[in-house]
Amino acid sequence: MTGPDLRAALGGISGILVTPFDTDDVIAPQRLAPIIDRALGAGLHVPVVNGNTGEFYALTVDEAEQMAGEVCALVAGRAPVLAGVGRSVKDACRLAASAKRAHAAGLMVHQPPDPFAAPRGVVDYVRRVADAGDGLPLMLYLRNDAIGTAAIAALCAVPGVIGVKWATPNPLKLAEAISACDPSIIWVGGLAEVWAPALYAVGARGFTSGLVNVWPERSLAIHAALEAGDYAGARALIAEIAVFEEVRAMEMNGTNVTGVKSALAAMGHDCGPTRPPAAWPLAPEQHARLTAFLVANRLVAS
Repeated sequence: MTGPDLRAALGGISGILVTPFDTDDVIAPQRLAPIIDRALGAGLHVPVVNGNTGEFYALTVDEAEQMAGEVCALVAGRAPVLAGVGRSVKDACRLAASAKRAHAAGLMVHQPPDPFAAPRGVVDYVRRVADAGDGLPLMLYLRNDAIGTAAIAALCAVPGVIGVKWATPNPLKLAEAISACDPSIIWVGGLAEVWAPALYAVGARGFTSGLVNVWPERSLAIHAALEAGDYAGARALIAEIAVFEEVRAMEMNGTNVTGVKSALAAMGHDCGPTRPPAAWPLAPEQHARLTAFLVANRLVAS
């Protein structure tokens, strides 16, 4: 996929793929094959490897490199793949270079979690990642907008940056950032389906999703409603996935990936457990709520 293909696709759904593990806690990328096939068959626009639903911070750099290569091979050109990069600047640059070799279409740059990250230091970080990516376009993954609008504008001005996945529940700050940046920057809702209508209302297009691992058809239906301006229809579709998202948000979001992997296991796609510090397994009450959701929506048999 070329740059223009990626730009167009980013207005759709960025599906954050899980990272499967086997019984020996070794990554098992091939278990993603049926999940990717179903999601692409439903119309998924951008598969994303090494995102937070992919337990990026629980992976070694070697594992993250392998996941990017394996996912690009499994997608096999059917859609543009975004590869997540991050951690130390050296690790991020190494992952950027390997994603380029794996033929990823672009890089999703995790916001550095360093407690002493200066806004201008983050700009330098992104510049170095862009250099290491050797021409790959960059999507910034913004989870903390406290760096301020001026810093966000400086980040978006780094050559190679084409957009931002906005993952903070602050639509007004998003609107301010959109106004402060070049009109060519793509703004994607980074808080999944639940926040997509609010972020769409101020200018975001497309959204990230962990639900696509489990029920891609519903994610695509929500996207179609939003693109048609049918906010009431989108909200109705989102209301029906509320239980799933509530389970994922429990324990300070520590069951976020646990809920997805538990649903996949119930559907016959065992991707193994989550790694600490995520919670595993679901508590009995959480499991009961998830099972009821899956049965009610005919994702598993009763």
